[in-house]
Amino acid sequence: MKLFRMLGRSIRDAFKSVIRNFSLSLASISCITITLIIVAVAIIASFNVQNFTKEIEKDMTIVVFLDNDTTEKEAKEVERKIKNTDNVAKYTFQTKTEVKQKMQQESEVFNTVLETWDDEDSPLKDTFQVKVKEIEKISNTASKIEKYKHVAVVRYGEGMVDKMVRAFSSIEKITYGIVIALVLVTIFLIINTIKLTISARRREISIMRLVGASNFTIKTPFIIEGMILGMFGAVVPIIITMYGYTAFYNHFNGYLFSELIKLIKPEPFIYQASLAILGIGMLVGMIGSASAVRKYLKV
Repeated sequence: MKLFRMLGRSIRDAFKSVIRNFSLSLASISCITITLIIVAVAIIASFNVQNFTKEIEKDMTIVVFLDNDTTEKEAKEVERKIKNTDNVAKYTFQTKTEVKQKMQQESEVFNTVLETWDDEDSPLKDTFQVKVKEIEKISNTASKIEKYKHVAVVRYGEGMVDKMVRAFSSIEKITYGIVIALVLVTIFLIINTIKLTISARRREISIMRLVGASNFTIKTPFIIEGMILGMFGAVVPIIITMYGYTAFYNHFNGYLFSELIKLIKPEPFIYQASLAILGIGMLVGMIGSASAVRKYLKV
């Protein structure tokens, strides 16, 4: 009970301190708000890059063309090998006749050309369409399959895929780095603004020491105060995240530049991002306050 009473008193004192030192509190909240807006943009960009990468992974396919003279039994043997290949998630098989029919349905030009070919004259081949588990290993998987007997050629957009994977990986790392850097900047700003508040309240802290207050009792109100400042500083970024991203998504109809780049649906993403922003704001406020008290007051 004593702990709860002390915690309740610390929360009350923290709110009073925010109001009493309004100008310093407003400066802290403003710094947190500006920084968290940039953090919010970085989070949204990071998750959308991840989503884009996952969408590409879903659509990325290794196309395996078999030799023209491959028998049904030999095709089954190739299928068995593909099934047992590492990194293969799933596959489908299409005969040259099925490939021809699909191409005829997709284009009037193809239909005109292909209708003059019978199965014996057709240059088309029986194919396997293979989906991989990890896009980073698609090159190695394709190389393994290409060595199997009765496989004529393997194609998966080599070159372009490797470049895209490297590009997306770099973008993800950069956005993560930006978020971490911004969080550290926010902590730094909190430490400095809280330090100003503490400097103006040295007399109050000295009195608390004289009456026998413990370090915990002295530090707790400051830590809670930092959490409150972080919470208030996160309000505007959360509003921008929820309403701004929803408007952005609707304006572009869920796609950026083309249907290839699909954006994350606002719900429940905006709620998850908002909780993350609120958590970051409160956490850095607490860390900043705790650091300022420990480092500058030596309590």
